[in-house]
Amino acid sequence: QVQLVESGGGLVQAGGSLRLSCEVSGRTFSSFAMAWFRQAPGKERDFLAVVTRSGDSTYYADSVKGRFTISRDNAKNTVSLQMNSLKPEDTAVYYCAAESSGILNIRGLRYDYWGQGTQVTVST
Repeated sequence: QVQLVESGGGLVQAGGSLRLSCEVSGRTFSSFAMAWFRQAPGKERDFLAVVTRSGDSTYYADSVKGRFTISRDNAKNTVSLQMNSLKPEDTAVYYCAAESSGILNIRGLRYDYWGQGTQVTVST
């Protein structure tokens, strides 16, 4: 049984930083492409960033490019999202997701496993 557990969310002031982590268990971590999504109240779930199985390639949504960095540590079965220069509009529940084909995919429907989410709140 594959499990994804996010951590690192919280309350931060605008302009600040947070680092989210997601630990994966139940299957070989390096078999997955890993991504981060977020969902704000009343809005659709949005793709943020994805990293390949080996970590050698990434892709970002325009809304976070240059501010957020996705990375993975296959030895520790974790994927992280470093978030800098946070804005109030970044407030959302953040989810990590795993995709078995290993392809860089921005569509949430293509992801096989999801974490429970972690709340990020950015105050003005």
